[in-house]
Amino acid sequence: MRTIKITLWSLLSGLSLMWFAANLPLPETLSILTVRKLLLQYSGGLGIGAMSVAMMLATRSPLVDRWLSGLDKSYRLHKWLGIAALVTAVAHWGVVNGPKWAMSLGLLERPERRGHRGEMADLGAIQTFLNSQRDTAEMIGEWAFYGAVALIAFALIKRIPYRFFAKTHTLIAVVYLALVFHAVVLMDFDAWAQPVGIVTGVLMIGGVMAAFLALTRQIGRARRVEGKITALRQFPSMKVTEAEITVDAGWPGHDAGQFAFVTFDKAEGAHPFTIASAWDKDARVITFISKALGDYTTLLSGQMAVGDDVTIEGPYGRFTFDDTKERQIWIGAGIGITPFIARLKHLAGTPDGTQIDLIHCVPEIAPEPKALLEGDVAAAGATLHLMRDGEDGFLTGARLREMVPDWASASVWFCGPAGFGEALRRDLVAQGLRPGDFHQELFNMR
Repeated sequence: MRTIKITLWSLLSGLSLMWFAANLPLPETLSILTVRKLLLQYSGGLGIGAMSVAMMLATRSPLVDRWLSGLDKSYRLHKWLGIAALVTAVAHWGVVNGPKWAMSLGLLERPERRGHRGEMADLGAIQTFLNSQRDTAEMIGEWAFYGAVALIAFALIKRIPYRFFAKTHTLIAVVYLALVFHAVVLMDFDAWAQPVGIVTGVLMIGGVMAAFLALTRQIGRARRVEGKITALRQFPSMKVTEAEITVDAGWPGHDAGQFAFVTFDKAEGAHPFTIASAWDKDARVITFISKALGDYTTLLSGQMAVGDDVTIEGPYGRFTFDDTKERQIWIGAGIGITPFIARLKHLAGTPDGTQIDLIHCVPEIAPEPKALLEGDVAAAGATLHLMRDGEDGFLTGARLREMVPDWASASVWFCGPAGFGEALRRDLVAQGLRPGDFHQELFNMR
């Protein structure tokens, strides 16, 4: 989370500082229209900069994956940048229309319009062309703004099914290209020679490339392989389904804790699932576990059948248990147990001497999955702490410290509801855990 916040605020503050530097010294007389022009340039530049980086993050680049320590962190930053772009776009729209509203209320006199025709002959060819496109850019920008607001709001409303979100979210690329045209034409021409113009231009070039990758459906294509469902196991009382998929030779292998985008139904599209198995290059089998938590996962168990073809894209993620600690505490809440199952299976075949306490928080657990989990824990040489809500109560920082007395010397790995993880992190850090020793999977694509 720290890297996400640093990246977000570095971008926004960096663009702000460069904009202020490009506009110093400020005009001696700051009229309403002068201030409006400054705010238009500032809000517009900040918005297109945030949206450009958000577009680039959507490409699932391995470089960004490494920088932010996982695609889950990349998507969280993508979301925050989308919100920042939405806020600045609304502010920009308000500044554009503010004088019109003020004049309609009689609060501001209509200024004299000064044409640019007499000045055009003194301008360079590029600036002359851009000036000739101003009316078109303003019109396109206004409609693109309405489209961006609608699509970003659509993405943020989690009640909207994921399949509709995924299909409509691609339209953001079209809106973004329209906004780039708007920004290129209407950005103060002198700013292009300043650092703010150069940086904004570079960001827009990257964003345009990302937009074309999205529109041509190239994102993630090189990391896709075909597979076939070879076994299914269901646990009806827990609403859990386990699917074993045999993948083609193109799958590069994965580390325990990583996830993949899986397409069980082309009409539905790809959904992210954590991989629940260690990698065996000879067997080439990957296991995914799903729990009926929403519209899609509720229907999924009844739609899958042995022999069905699937597409898998990945692997992604950095929740891979890599640190130098001799002791690790794992906390898997509900379906968040999945990455730990994969790691247990890996350690059963390749032990590394790490002392592990696995805390599994779950409303209830059926006898069969309980026996399977206990078998995996025993094979890996770990210690299991099972916490069923009704029988054992809820996990808190205090209870964790009672379970594992030497917790302060361990690293903590959490996968489950974000609020639960954040509460545990705050408690443990307040009691002395180093912030960098708490690892949390932000498994949320919206």
